[in-house]
Amino acid sequence: MEQGEQGGPMDGFKYKKNDDGTVNKYKVFCKICNKEFQFHRSCSSLRYHVNAKHAFAGLSSSASGLRQTTLDFRRPLTKSASDNLTNTIAKWIAKDCRPISIVEDSGFMDVLQVASQDSSYKPPSRAKVMTKIHELYENEKEKRKEVLAQVNYIALTGDHWTSVSNNNYLGVTAHYISDTWELKSFALTILKTEERHFAEACKEQFLSVARKWDIEGKTTTIGTDSACNMVAAIRLTRYEHMNCVAHMVQRSITVSLADSGFVNALVKARKVVGHFKHSPANAAELQAQQVSLEKKQEPLIQDVPTRWNSTLEMVKRLSSNKEAVIAALDNQEHKLVLPTAAEWDKLQRLETLLEPCRYVTELLGGEAYVSCSVVLPSLCHLRLKMEACDEDPAYVVRFKTKFKEDLASRQEQLNNAWLQIATVLDPCFKDLKCLPKTDREEVWTTLEGMLQQQSPRKSSQTHDDGPPRKKISLLQMGSDSESEDEEVQPAIHRYRAEPTIKLEDCPLRWWASHSGAHEKLASLAHKYLATPATTVPCERLFSVAGHIVNKKRSALLSENVNKLVCLSNWLKDDKAQ
Repeated sequence: MEQGEQGGPMDGFKYKKNDDGTVNKYKVFCKICNKEFQFHRSCSSLRYHVNAKHAFAGLSSSASGLRQTTLDFRRPLTKSASDNLTNTIAKWIAKDCRPISIVEDSGFMDVLQVASQDSSYKPPSRAKVMTKIHELYENEKEKRKEVLAQVNYIALTGDHWTSVSNNNYLGVTAHYISDTWELKSFALTILKTEERHFAEACKEQFLSVARKWDIEGKTTTIGTDSACNMVAAIRLTRYEHMNCVAHMVQRSITVSLADSGFVNALVKARKVVGHFKHSPANAAELQAQQVSLEKKQEPLIQDVPTRWNSTLEMVKRLSSNKEAVIAALDNQEHKLVLPTAAEWDKLQRLETLLEPCRYVTELLGGEAYVSCSVVLPSLCHLRLKMEACDEDPAYVVRFKTKFKEDLASRQEQLNNAWLQIATVLDPCFKDLKCLPKTDREEVWTTLEGMLQQQSPRKSSQTHDDGPPRKKISLLQMGSDSESEDEEVQPAIHRYRAEPTIKLEDCPLRWWASHSGAHEKLASLAHKYLATPATTVPCERLFSVAGHIVNKKRSALLSENVNKLVCLSNWLKDDKAQ
């Protein structure tokens, strides 16, 4: 039997020394755990100990099996390496919405010991991880507060969410355009609320968030849904209110469907889908028919009233699997009433009607690009798509008419003045073709007035030995206004003379290369183009919160919920950037 390193019968073991300093070759001890063994030329017991207790360290042996099995081991992790690993674990838990209790799992400890090659390593305790998460939150929050301190204009979105434990939270996100003309956004808070959602209470909640982040004087708009309490709450503040346009479009769809000829066809479609969704055996039969018809194997989709575009997705999936559905039902005993040929045709027409609405909803719900300036062109696009034609059946005409009427009434409740300025500041839509010709010049006049108000005026403050303030103000009345008009009008004319860009081009890139030529307008573009068209960013925040506050973690403290949700949002955004 070959010996390993000098001083031991095999790698990982060492002979014991006697009190007089001589080597006792009948006793050895493990270098990893210091356990003592009797040694009588055979290494079998030593190999068994290695395989049973220290397999994580890695074993190697020759292909012939004649060489002694060896052990690769490392010293225990240093304090700095252990602290670094603890910080990484805390960051991973916060970023990927993992439960804190995962550090107590025995399998998790085994993974860390194998990865670190240190059998003595113990994962940090739950309290230690939470302490690290609190520190991480404060550090990341301070970074974002420093960023917001450099920004002039910030738009907020807010919405309420009820957790699985029946606690209510207010989610708030911030949106701004950086100095490099990049659209940025991140979560500010997900705040637990105890009061009823009266307008005054909602107002105080938004103001408290703005105060905590030191952005009271920089906030321009607050976007919410069209609930009466939220609309009234924002009106009580000094900020502009932005209704969620996606909510508006979806409400118009719901109202139009209820007053059209599609109701019976949709009722039958939902029952057919439910027949296959609620029975694994029926779903398997449908899948078999899809295979036999060489169709894509995909389950049917049930629509949900609160899920946008789910009715369209249900109709599309059912129509594309019509043959497979009918074939599967022919082989079963059921009491379903299938849609008639005319109703199948209605479903096809409904799919055509709802597709533009889905496109607009998804377009306006984007967070990585400017959406506020696209609202008016998108609504104009919907109105054109809903124009009745001679080939439309009566029920389609009824749907289109109702949709246009409802959409027009809801559009009157939008902040159209803000949307018009945002549209004219978008070099893609500055021709304002989405507005009536009679309204276009008025928008340019409003923009000109904003530039005049924005122009810096001479200070009227005087020193003790200077001329009286009243005399200076009289001089300014005769000189300032004329000079401002001379500066503002050429700026407007230069911008109007610029050619419009293509739909696929980014307006912020255009401003990045033209801000020097349109310096005054660039400041307004920073302010108006940062506003999101929907509250979808908050909805995404609640999706993250739903992964964190689940049934097994329903007792989480509201403070921890806020920190975990925000950290998940912040850390993932950092990686994306």
